[in-house]
Amino acid sequence: MTRNVRWPAAVVILVIGFAMGVFFSSPVAQSQNSPPATAPRDLTSYRDVVKRVLPAVVSIEAKAQPRRPTPPRTRTELFERNPSPADGDLGFGSGMIIDRSGVVVTNYHVVEDAEWVEVRLTDGRKFNSRDIRTDKLTDMAIIRIHSKEPLPYLEFGDSDAMEMGDRVLAFGAPFGLTGSVTSGIVSAKGRNLHLNKYDDFIQTDAAINPGNSGGPLVSLDGKVIGITSAIKSRNGAFQGVGLAIASNMAKVIVVQLLRDGVVHRGYVGLKFEELSSSGRTKLGVAGGVVVTVVFPKAPAATAGLKVGDVIIAVGGKAIKDGTDLEKTIAAWPLGQEAEITFIRDGKFYKIKLTIVDQPPDFG
Repeated sequence: MTRNVRWPAAVVILVIGFAMGVFFSSPVAQSQNSPPATAPRDLTSYRDVVKRVLPAVVSIEAKAQPRRPTPPRTRTELFERNPSPADGDLGFGSGMIIDRSGVVVTNYHVVEDAEWVEVRLTDGRKFNSRDIRTDKLTDMAIIRIHSKEPLPYLEFGDSDAMEMGDRVLAFGAPFGLTGSVTSGIVSAKGRNLHLNKYDDFIQTDAAINPGNSGGPLVSLDGKVIGITSAIKSRNGAFQGVGLAIASNMAKVIVVQLLRDGVVHRGYVGLKFEELSSSGRTKLGVAGGVVVTVVFPKAPAATAGLKVGDVIIAVGGKAIKDGTDLEKTIAAWPLGQEAEITFIRDGKFYKIKLTIVDQPPDFG
């Protein structure tokens, strides 16, 4: 015989209420009805970063003795380069102070052909300088200015630590509007568009326009992770693709320009082309370059490299492509030997050659 138990209505309601409370407080219910506790909060303002960075951002006017105008130079990518007008104003760009003593970093193309420059801070102070040191192969330059008081300055960050999607701010003077800032993200890293002999660009969608060149691209902690350099555009105005020289490459260039006034790079004396995919398959290698020219009396010629040799490693480091080879040789300590691994007629060989200083007109 089954017993029928009748619960008081109040007790039934209490049990149901307790069960519902347990359900809606459970992780399953929370995941369905509310965002995770670890979801990042959206920033409502960049004001703190801007206040910290902007005092160290400068505008730069390149100057020279008046001369006859020359036809403008054409270029695939847009730079803020102007022909030399009769009044001696060569062009306008941006920069940033990286040392309180007065070291300004900018682009080579901002100060190209300049005999002196006028540097203006956002607080109105103005400095003239003829101490200009440049590296055309990376489109970088530094300017030394002298102040009686310590100057605001920025620090370089680690561009390698940045990832696609990270937020960034671009500072400069687009179209002469000094003290401007725009925001965006890191769109890509390691871009090489062959604008310079040595390229390592961070791509960003932060708005960059003529006048921005040489200004800083900063992370949200106020560290410089790039120097804005160019835009890829079909109409001469910003279209969502800005390019900034990666800070980790810039730091190396700045140190050498400050110390030596020039940048020293390794050189072996050859030209090359990429090894095709079919060539890699045939030789059973993952990468490499094919030697197309060997300059007489250069280290490569002295060591015995020949046209048609396929270089696959330098100093035990595998060479993926031409850019990899250029960077590896350029960064090699001058006067030291490097072991070159290459393939000739299907056989593997190793030779040693001494890396020398790159000629000034190379590249």
